Amino acid sequence: MPKRRVPRPFNLHWGRGIVAEEASVATPYHEPTIQLLVFDDGARSLRFCAYHGRSFGRMPLIVSEEHIEALAMEVRKRPEIRELLRKLVG
Repeated sequence: MPKRRVPRPFNLHWGRGIVAEEASVATPYHEPTIQLLVFDDGARSLRFCAYHGRSFGRMPLIVSEEHIEALAMEVRKRPEIRELLRKLVG
């Protein structure tokens, strides 16, 4: 599966900015993805999403237990995503 370019722009109804980091893992069904979104005003958010090939999936992120460790290995390579997830899980 070809990797998406990072950073790249995004545009949502309430703001725009760049996808600064992205951690994802390919599974037989989809590509669970965690993205660090950095808005033009400097605000940071995490987006939990999935891709189907090159298409963005408009559905909730579901990651099976068998793929959690592979996604965790990708998160370890992304320091800002890792930092925010650390805050989430304490």
